[in-house]
Amino acid sequence: PTATSFGIALPAWIVDQKNSILVLFVYGLAFMVILPVVVGSWWYRSIRYSGDQILIRTTQIYTYFVYKTRNMDMKRLIMVLAGASEFDPQYNKDATSRPADNIQIPQLIREIGGINLKKNEPPLTYPYSLKARVLLLTHLARMQVPEVLEEDQQFILKKSPALLQEMINVICQLIIMARSREEREFRAPSLGSLENCMKLSQMTVQGLQQFKSPLLQLPHIEEDNLRRVSNHKKYKIKSIQDLVSLKGSDRRNLLHFLEDKKYEEVMAVLGSFPYVTMDIKPQVLDDEDSNNITVGSLVTVLVTLTRQTMAEVFEKEQSICAAEEQPTEDGQGDASKVKSKGWQQKNKGTKKASKSKKKKPVKKKPVPPSLQPQKQQKQKQANGEVVVKEEEEEVSDKGSESEEEETNRDSQSEKDDGSDRDSDREQDEKQNKDDEAEWQELQQSIQRKERALLETKSKITHPVYSLFFPEEKQEWWWLYIADRKEQMLICMPYHVCTLKDKEEVELKFPAPGKPGNYQYTVYLRSDSYMGLDQIKPLKLEVHEAKPVPENHPQWDTAIEGDEDQEDSEGFEDSFEEEEEEDDD
Repeated sequence: PTATSFGIALPAWIVDQKNSILVLFVYGLAFMVILPVVVGSWWYRSIRYSGDQILIRTTQIYTYFVYKTRNMDMKRLIMVLAGASEFDPQYNKDATSRPADNIQIPQLIREIGGINLKKNEPPLTYPYSLKARVLLLTHLARMQVPEVLEEDQQFILKKSPALLQEMINVICQLIIMARSREEREFRAPSLGSLENCMKLSQMTVQGLQQFKSPLLQLPHIEEDNLRRVSNHKKYKIKSIQDLVSLKGSDRRNLLHFLEDKKYEEVMAVLGSFPYVTMDIKPQVLDDEDSNNITVGSLVTVLVTLTRQTMAEVFEKEQSICAAEEQPTEDGQGDASKVKSKGWQQKNKGTKKASKSKKKKPVKKKPVPPSLQPQKQQKQKQANGEVVVKEEEEEVSDKGSESEEEETNRDSQSEKDDGSDRDSDREQDEKQNKDDEAEWQELQQSIQRKERALLETKSKITHPVYSLFFPEEKQEWWWLYIADRKEQMLICMPYHVCTLKDKEEVELKFPAPGKPGNYQYTVYLRSDSYMGLDQIKPLKLEVHEAKPVPENHPQWDTAIEGDEDQEDSEGFEDSFEEEEEEDDD
């Protein structure tokens, strides 16, 4: 075999002896100066942000003020939201500060009113935070701002949904810490603070204040027009669902102040709004009796979300109502026909009855003369043969009755045996069906887990219709369980970001520590629309935990297996000893 040689084609000036110092200088500059600077700058930027691209300093600010203020109303929440370091030019180069802000921001403060400037809570009272708060309030009030501030306002609005999600995460972390610690001094945030964050996200996307009507989310519906809709004598419209549920003619009469083109635009937007239904199923996974919830068990609530548009849902309902009304109208006509026919039949019956009133004389058949003397002879006979015949007839009747009773008993026993067999067969079939249902549920749960691990679903769901939000936003939801009576969060919010048509979500939480009946509530809140939240009750019946079985057939088989293994080992030892003796 011949030897093979390999070579690397390099430029001649690199391997030239005259340029050796230059090559070493270039290598040293690239690997000892440029590369460390690039890696260091990347590392410095990465440690400033969390996994959701939120500044660590912002998370620290939110944690401090959320812990400080347990019950945060909407005004306080906006104030804390505006304190994010994303709006500070010192930490974010995209945030800008202009000299004109010192003139325009105070003017907006006077127009808005109700902003307290006396409190000294850094960084909430810093100029950048005050500017962000004022621009947020003007957006919620749908006020016009100077053109110079419009760009800054759009920048703040784009950052707000992600910052509110970070605040929700902070609240959930503090609630978990408060439950894990037994210290009474550690105060957990209230459920109202969490829900206010979700409501503020809806308000920010739609540009509405807290107590404004959800109908203002529609185009061409303003404050003046809203009074005509909400204060109408015939139609009491308070929500979007009320408006959609009206008939087409009634809706057009209600919105008569709109032109045809504007009305069609309103209907198009109204029909595109989401309508989500929830199907709830609580269970205990990896348990023999999954429907039996015991103390301390891990409860899994399987929530099936189905999304449709308002137009699809209410068109189906109206078509069903129309289909039900048509048979009733047809039924009324048929009923009148039936009534008339019945009335005619009654008249015919009366005629027949009137005819039958004239009774005809009944002709009795004469008795044959041959039978009359026999009857007379039987009557003339004494109590001799007749009595004997009667006794024989009685004995035969008794015998037949006893035979009938025996046959009835036999048939009854056969029926009982047949019913027992049928009941056993039904129980076996029911048991098989239950086993098949449990097996199918187990397979479905395994498939769901595999899909959750393998599939990477896109977060692009449906674009949100918003009149005042500066960019396109996707439609997302929050799903959680709470105890409204105790004002306590039972299950942490799950951010549903992949709901297109249908989505299955598992919410897990530990069962209460005491047996009894508990009433919880499952909430589905939108992060973009106002007035489209869904609420469904959840009732749990918690039982005592089952005692640990002391004797189990599986353990007996395990013990027998160990004994058999010991016997086999002893037999092998004795056999080896016998072989050694034979060798000797």
